[in-house]
Amino acid sequence: MIRIALLGAESTGKTQLAKAITANLRSQGHSVAAIPETLRLWCDQAGRTPRADEQWAIALAHAARIAQAPTATYLVADTTALMTAIYSDLLFGDRSLYAYALEQQRSFDLTLVMGLDLPWAADPLRDGPHSRAPVDSALRAALARGNLPYQVVYGKDQTRTRNALHAIESIASRAGATSARGRFLSKTPWVWNCEKCSDPECEHKLFSGLLHR
Repeated sequence: MIRIALLGAESTGKTQLAKAITANLRSQGHSVAAIPETLRLWCDQAGRTPRADEQWAIALAHAARIAQAPTATYLVADTTALMTAIYSDLLFGDRSLYAYALEQQRSFDLTLVMGLDLPWAADPLRDGPHSRAPVDSALRAALARGNLPYQVVYGKDQTRTRNALHAIESIASRAGATSARGRFLSKTPWVWNCEKCSDPECEHKLFSGLLHR
């Protein structure tokens, strides 16, 4: 199974992109285990955002959803416990979730970080557009501390989907996921050469160039 995590600040298109990736991979005949965002499900059910003492349970519940996913060629996770750790840190000053969340993140073959190029979509459960840059910075810093590679995805609608699929195709080819059904054959380490880069212009040029190769 090739495990893909979509991470990013609020209103950066994680859920929409997760659905688009899942639909595209399934249209190619691949089996996909799609994991929805537990935090969002929790907020919708509770009608509010979680308190500091509720963060750990949400992180554990999301990790459990991923661990209990049915066997498939691909797993697409709409966020991971790492986003809960970041919000717990920024909102409540609680950094206790990081060690667990980073260890969970190591199980993913590909981490896609959402670029901040999409317009803000208002939502009663979201803090506001001012929160996106600090969350993005905290996310990149956490991934860097954990020495975890990632790729930033830019673009709107189909362009964003194509950029993400290009990254998935790259990791799948390195992992040996071949055949008409994408059967997982072997696995070799994958390294994204620009995971330490935080220059948005540089990242945007990289992904724009990939579309023309």
